[in-house]
Amino acid sequence: MNRRNFLKGATTLSVSASLLPLSHLLPNAAQAATNETAVVVFGGTINSLDIHRSGTNRDSYQVAINCYDRLVSFGTKQTADGSLSYDFSNVQPELAESWETSEDGTVMTFKIREGATFWDGKPVTAHDVKWSLDRAVSLGGFPTVQMKAGRLESPDQFKAIDDRTFQITLPFPSKLALPDLATPIPIIINSEVAKAHATENDPWATEYLHRNPAGSGAYKVLRWNAGEQLVYERNEDWACGPLPGYQRVMLREVPAQSTRRALIERGSVSASQNIPNKDAKELAAKPGVKVVSTPIENCIYSLCTNLDFEPFKDKRVRQAVAWSIPYEKIFEQAAYGQGVPMWGGGEQVTSIAWPQKSPYSQNLEKARALMAQTAYKDGFEVPLSFNLSVADWAEPTALLIQQGLAEIGIKANIEKIPGANWRTIALVEKKLPLHLENFGGWLNTPDYYFFWSYIKGNLFNSYNYDNPEMAKLIDDTLDMAVSHPDYAPNVTRMIEIAFEDIPRIPLWQPTLNVAFKEGVEGYEYWFHRQMDIRPLKPA
Repeated sequence: MNRRNFLKGATTLSVSASLLPLSHLLPNAAQAATNETAVVVFGGTINSLDIHRSGTNRDSYQVAINCYDRLVSFGTKQTADGSLSYDFSNVQPELAESWETSEDGTVMTFKIREGATFWDGKPVTAHDVKWSLDRAVSLGGFPTVQMKAGRLESPDQFKAIDDRTFQITLPFPSKLALPDLATPIPIIINSEVAKAHATENDPWATEYLHRNPAGSGAYKVLRWNAGEQLVYERNEDWACGPLPGYQRVMLREVPAQSTRRALIERGSVSASQNIPNKDAKELAAKPGVKVVSTPIENCIYSLCTNLDFEPFKDKRVRQAVAWSIPYEKIFEQAAYGQGVPMWGGGEQVTSIAWPQKSPYSQNLEKARALMAQTAYKDGFEVPLSFNLSVADWAEPTALLIQQGLAEIGIKANIEKIPGANWRTIALVEKKLPLHLENFGGWLNTPDYYFFWSYIKGNLFNSYNYDNPEMAKLIDDTLDMAVSHPDYAPNVTRMIEIAFEDIPRIPLWQPTLNVAFKEGVEGYEYWFHRQMDIRPLKPA
């Protein structure tokens, strides 16, 4: 079946047609889900097998997770509902079997795991680690920026002492350096294979690794049909953890959510990844289906007020907007009660936990009183923008915000922006006056969240907010140990400023929803929101 016909079929099938067996609906699948083969469906598309390559999208990150090892990883913890999650506070060995940190906190020395080999049988050495991290900090774009978060910025910082000893030197101690090595970015690549396919114009072999992973991870790529499916096969010689429970895993791209839902309801697939809140709520009541909904750490769905738009330069206008929002209706009708409310907190900040509830709730009397104090007491018009790719929650949210704003004289004209254009317009050009946005930091500390979203010019500050006090607090705190006596006071003040200035109005903390066929076990939530298939296993 060609790509055109596949998409046509996937997007036009009715629910009744979707109840056909997987082998009829998805004829390219060699097998349905069994105890040896897991089938995972998702609505996105994988556009590269190389996370360092420019333009690699979020759906592609899971290749780095499952096919490559990193020096370290995070441990596992049990959440309040009994499900499993990664544990940010517990860094564990992966390719490095051990490590030591110098007394001054600037030198980390790692011992490479004995017996770890790449898929071609070549031992993994510190020289491969050196080449791989050099690549991550040199290619530019998001990978290089993410490495900088842990103060990993230059190849000069990385040294292979011998085949099994690797060293990193930091410019100064940073609490984010070690956990940054556990993100999907610092993958360890078979440098001999990569170098054999490098060219003068492509010294980092991006064209080759785009389609040909060269890792030591738990799974190998057996087949990739771009736009249709990715098939993994277990690496029987994986040395960095217990062997995965499934010998083969098929990731199928199924654009229509109704089709994905029907497949999981019928038990034709093992898992459906990242499902909408409405389906998560309804599927949780279905026999034979297990839904895991995990609050996304360090993430908030927010309404953003751009300070380049004249009325929003006045803090009182921004506060009035925050008091006008019908938070409870939004949470009920857009989030279907899934997630954690981020409104109605106390007037004083008494905790450094993040995210936390803002002090705002819907109070139209307060909102009108604030507007009356400004030059905009008679109201104004403003476009209210959202990303069509997340219309399932953003559109009902925008409509309810529009109603709330009308109550205080602000006429919001809803503007729907195609997903392909959103990142450029909202995050790069930063020119949307009022818009819905979300950001979830990979490194789970409040100061990391504020760094990305409250420093002018940084990617997720899509509203051109600039406060010198906030900027200094972030700069002073980002590398500071959590145990430092200034850490908690600094973070407390950041949160106070964020709520007082309110350029970004918190709505709710979203959940990541994944549905499983009965009998599939071992799923763990991860901050990167991609499927780590390594711990999955049949019951």
